Amino acid sequence: MNLSTTPPPAVRASPVETINAVATPALKSFDPRTVPVVGIDSQLPPVPAERLLPHALRARFAAPPAWTPEFRLEPRMTDRAPAQAAVLVPIVLRAEPTVLLTQRTTQLSNHSGQVAFPGGRLDPEDANLAAAALREAWEEVGLSAEYVEVLGCLPTYTTVTAFVVTPVVALVRPGFDLSLNPFEVDTAFEVPLSFLMDPANHRRHAVLGEGARTRQWLSMPYQDGDHERYVWGATAGMLRNLYRFLAA
Repeated sequence: MNLSTTPPPAVRASPVETINAVATPALKSFDPRTVPVVGIDSQLPPVPAERLLPHALRARFAAPPAWTPEFRLEPRMTDRAPAQAAVLVPIVLRAEPTVLLTQRTTQLSNHSGQVAFPGGRLDPEDANLAAAALREAWEEVGLSAEYVEVLGCLPTYTTVTAFVVTPVVALVRPGFDLSLNPFEVDTAFEVPLSFLMDPANHRRHAVLGEGARTRQWLSMPYQDGDHERYVWGATAGMLRNLYRFLAA
């Protein structure tokens, strides 16, 4: 298994476009589904299907292009010291590749109830970022490392809760069985990679918080049978950066 964890060279975040924001009295407790959509990025092309195939993904991470991530830093909403974290971005090698995601339980202290990648805080015993992401994936959903091929890392993404998150992108061989940690994960599901890599499915939102600061984010709602999987915030931001990486 390739455990290379060297992130791409430092890059400059692109300037955020000016858009009309909706005011809200508090950012910690609002329902993101109630915030209007201010734009849909259908003017951007989807990642070509051939770039989503395993050999193309391996080649892209082996020789990264020049590119600029779009989302790096959310407005800080905590006074605690920043903490290093890693998430696994698991691309499952189905006939049509998918991304494995989780719905977090509502009792968690951070990002409860949200759609997320498996992942969490870097522990002292973790050998590297990939090891942390693999450990967290095992602890949260029972995904065994024997099915995982790590490709590499995307640039860090800092959340409102002061987690400095490194996305570890990996290919996952089918045949695995999941065992969800009921304290952390309510459910696990898969979304087609092609859906997530098509900006026509990327919706822009903005909200005004304390001090007239504007918080902006993307959502990528996916209809999974009778369930709407509301991908938004940090997870959607990291997926958008993956889009930029693959589309460059």
